[in-house]
Amino acid sequence: MTPGKASAAAALFAIGLTSVFFIDFCHLVFQCGCDHLWAGADAECNIHNADGRHCPFCSFGWAGYGITYGGIVVPQALLALRPKRWTLWRRLSAAVLAFPLIGGLEALALGWATGYWN
Repeated sequence: MTPGKASAAAALFAIGLTSVFFIDFCHLVFQCGCDHLWAGADAECNIHNADGRHCPFCSFGWAGYGITYGGIVVPQALLALRPKRWTLWRRLSAAVLAFPLIGGLEALALGWATGYWN
């Protein structure tokens, strides 16, 4: 496999993991009721309740969800594709670790900004 294809595969792998487990991460951080994509996804999310707190990842609609998701996958792609001096394994590791690190920062910022944990 050429270095360019290997980097693209690393980016796709990291982004694929994020895509599959983003909703699980949402539930891990906010305990909002979201579930695996294959087990109901957002069907039990507290965003569907008329009263009470609402999940910060879900409460801004598709645009907000897309910005939050994009804020993770764009850095993942850059980490997997750009630092050519890094080995493939270092780029892959950085791209995969970007998900919980950046996602965690986004979750903290949105949780505090919306008063979710008050």
